[in-house]
Amino acid sequence: MSANLFRADLRHIDTWLFDLDNTLYPAESGFMAAIVDRMTDFVEKVTGLPRDEAFRLQKAYLSEHGLTLKGMMLNHGVDPKDFHAIFHDMSLEALAHDPDLLAALERLPGRRLIFTNADDVHAERVLERLGLGHLFDDVFHIGSAGYEPKPSAAAFERIAAAHDIDPAVTAFFEDSERNLAPAADLGMTTVLVGAYAAQSTAPFIHHRTDKLAPFLMDARLREAA
Repeated sequence: MSANLFRADLRHIDTWLFDLDNTLYPAESGFMAAIVDRMTDFVEKVTGLPRDEAFRLQKAYLSEHGLTLKGMMLNHGVDPKDFHAIFHDMSLEALAHDPDLLAALERLPGRRLIFTNADDVHAERVLERLGLGHLFDDVFHIGSAGYEPKPSAAAFERIAAAHDIDPAVTAFFEDSERNLAPAADLGMTTVLVGAYAAQSTAPFIHHRTDKLAPFLMDARLREAA
């Protein structure tokens, strides 16, 4: 059962922003865990640290900068293209088509955009595997943001400028609570997605749901023009 026990009123929304990893597919797939393993491999190789220390450093950079890559760029001179290349041959077998999510996304009126800290190649591969790529008007990836990751204010300013986003009629769906805070500050409607969403008590979260598809199917939407 969805953690959201009422029909969300989203009749004011005409721009739909979605995070990618662990939002458009469940964290239980294990795909993101495999990504983290590769990140740790990369940090270990670049720094020469033992694996457990490399893992801690990776998490420290994630916490400090919102993205492991940002810390690697600032402190180790890493080329982002080299970093992203380690994910481009990953097996996508853990990701499955979800016909319920496809139908739920199709019913959303207005624009649908991806807002991800991943790069364009990764985003395109994942969306194609999920069978969802044709539903989105654009993918705003980390390169689009000038390598300013969520949750930085700069990332939100850049996607807003690139797509002329009006926060008052925009909903943002994320599995990361802290990435929703700047969206709420701008006036967006925030939706926390994932198995732990119901446990969140953050005041800037407007809606919480463990599963995205039922939430979207149940939501009250504006009538199509």
